[in-house]
Amino acid sequence: MIGEMDWLNYHHLQYFWTVAKQGVLTKAADNLRLSPSTVSTQIGQLEEALGHKLFERQGRKLVLTDAGHVVYRYAEEIFLLGREIFDSLRDQPAKRPLKVHVGIAEVFPKLLAKKFLMPVMRLSDDVQLICHENRSDRLLAELSIHNLDVVLTDTPVGSSVKVRAYNHLLGESDILLFAVDSLARKYRRNFPASLQAAPFLLPAEGTALRGLLTTWIDVHEIRPRIVGEFEDSALLKVFGQQGLGVFAAPAIIRKEIEMQYGVREIGLVEGQKERFYAISVEKKLKHPAVVAIAEAAKNKSAALEDTIR
Repeated sequence: MIGEMDWLNYHHLQYFWTVAKQGVLTKAADNLRLSPSTVSTQIGQLEEALGHKLFERQGRKLVLTDAGHVVYRYAEEIFLLGREIFDSLRDQPAKRPLKVHVGIAEVFPKLLAKKFLMPVMRLSDDVQLICHENRSDRLLAELSIHNLDVVLTDTPVGSSVKVRAYNHLLGESDILLFAVDSLARKYRRNFPASLQAAPFLLPAEGTALRGLLTTWIDVHEIRPRIVGEFEDSALLKVFGQQGLGVFAAPAIIRKEIEMQYGVREIGLVEGQKERFYAISVEKKLKHPAVVAIAEAAKNKSAALEDTIR
C-alpha cells in the first residue's frame, strides 16, 4: 500500500500517464523510447505500490479503471506543477488556472446552468470551467472517483444511491408551460382544461420534472397527446421551437426561453415546484468555484422562489 512506501517513483507515474494518454502500450513505449515489456513492468510496480489495478485490457487498448482515473487526474496536476517549476526558474512565472469540473445532468435546463455557473467565470481571469454533460447516475459515478468537483441536477441523491455525496439545495422555481405563439394563444383559453389531447413534449421517464408534470396532469384529469420524450432538455426545447408541442420549463428562465426559442408562456403548473441541487462529495463546500455557485444561488433564492408574481 502507498502508506508503506517512503516515496512515489515519478518515472513509473510518467510511464502510466503516457500509456493512459495513448491508450496503447506499444505507442506509449515508442514515445518513451522504451520497450513495451519495460513499460509494462514499470506500471506493474506502480500498481503494486499503490495496491490497485490501474488499467484493464479491452482488445488491444488499455482502459483506465476507477482507481486509474483518480491517479491520472493527480498525475496531470503533478506534471503541470513540474512545468511551472521550470517556468518560474526561467523568470516566466506561469499563472495556474483554477480548474472546476462541473457535471451537468442532461435534464438540467442549460439556460439555468448558465445562470448558476456565471459567478464562477467572474471569480478571476484564471478560472477554467470544464463542463461535462451526461445522465445523473453516470455523473455521480465520476463524482465518486473525484473526476468532477460538483454535479448540477434536479434530483437529490437518495439513500439508494451507492455514492457518498451531499445535496446542496440551490433553489426552487415555479414551472410554466410554453409553446409557439399560435399554440400558446389556443391553449391559454380555458387553461388547463384546454390541454386535453394537446401535443406534449415531455422529459424522459424517471426525471424529477416528468414526475411533477405527471402529478399535475393527473390532478386536473388531462389526457394530453405525448408526441416526444427527451433526456436532453435543450433538444426538447428545440422541438418545441418548431411548433411540435407544449413543453415545461422553470419560470426563473422564462424570459430567456421566450427570447431564445421564440415561444410564449401558456400557464402555470400550479402547486408544483422544481428544485435544483449542487451535489458534492463534501458536506461543507470547499472548492472556491463551487462555493461561488452555492453563494450566488443563495443570494438569488428569492427570485427562484417567486418568479411570476
